[in-house]
Amino acid sequence: MNVEQMKIVLKEILVKTSLTPCVVGHRGVGKTAGIIQVCREIGRRYTSLRLGQMEVGDLVGIPYRQAEVMHWSRPSWWPTSEAPETVIHCDELNRAQQEDTLQAIFQFVEPPSEGQCRALHTHQLDPKHKVVVSINPPDGTYQVATLDRALLDRMVMLYVETDYACWARYAKSRELDSGVQQFLAGHPQLLAKQGSSLDMQMEPTERAWEMVSTLRQSCRFPAELEMEVYAGIVGKEAAIMFLRWCADQQARPVLAREVLDHWQEVAPRVRKQRDDAQAVTMNDLITSLEVEPGLSSSQEENLVAYIAILPRDMRFALVKSLVKNPPVAAVLVQDKYDAVILDAISEISREAS
Repeated sequence: MNVEQMKIVLKEILVKTSLTPCVVGHRGVGKTAGIIQVCREIGRRYTSLRLGQMEVGDLVGIPYRQAEVMHWSRPSWWPTSEAPETVIHCDELNRAQQEDTLQAIFQFVEPPSEGQCRALHTHQLDPKHKVVVSINPPDGTYQVATLDRALLDRMVMLYVETDYACWARYAKSRELDSGVQQFLAGHPQLLAKQGSSLDMQMEPTERAWEMVSTLRQSCRFPAELEMEVYAGIVGKEAAIMFLRWCADQQARPVLAREVLDHWQEVAPRVRKQRDDAQAVTMNDLITSLEVEPGLSSSQEENLVAYIAILPRDMRFALVKSLVKNPPVAAVLVQDKYDAVILDAISEISREAS
């Protein structure tokens, strides 16, 4: 993805989740500038940690004794709960040359467990503050440390590459020298040359799939970016298989059991179904309720919610079939469902008379 696309994805993740995005890209591509711009757009303070210049004491604070207990002083960069909402940028994570520095920051970049706060040693970060990481790829052209699988598995990898059109829009908005702009318009290949692939060889794990789940439930990415985002968590092969499966599921008509037992999850799909697919769902409902007419209270509400979203002619046809089933008819004629069912029942009565 280019820097503009990275900003779209980064904004969604920072605003709507507690996950840790990691921006991967070659030097000069605009990683840091893009992160700062996102902070400005979402109204958050920006704090940068240049990890290549830091030691463990810079991260966890200096120890001091109080009575018989050892404490660690809060680092100057650490935002308190009273501070404005802040994005802490762990820049050059894989340039932390001292192994103990990298081990210390490991805990900090890990997304907090449910009900817990993000922490670094004895310090706990208020949930309103977020963390973002950036690195250069370990392709042999940078003096960087290799990040282990456990650390990579705790971050959402966002790969940013040079894009002339994106740079040209940036240059125009910043009013860069017109000669430079015109020259590069004719020689776009003279922007940053990329090294080897940025792929960090991500692999699917239980934690990775949980992050995918969090993003799907909380964020809305442009369709053309979904593949890149999920590939940065579970790897390209697993992401392709997953999105193909999702596409197949979207094309398949919603089944009666899904309507009755999982209405909130399938409602968006139901609303988008073509009439032929909707007819399959209706017929499956009619057949299923003939075989098992008993409905729990939640299933009753889900059935009526489904009927409510149907066009008037389809609603009439479905209700007409369902009222032939006495146990189901007893459900539909309840007063609390009049707002949805009464019109169809009245039409059926007029037709019968």
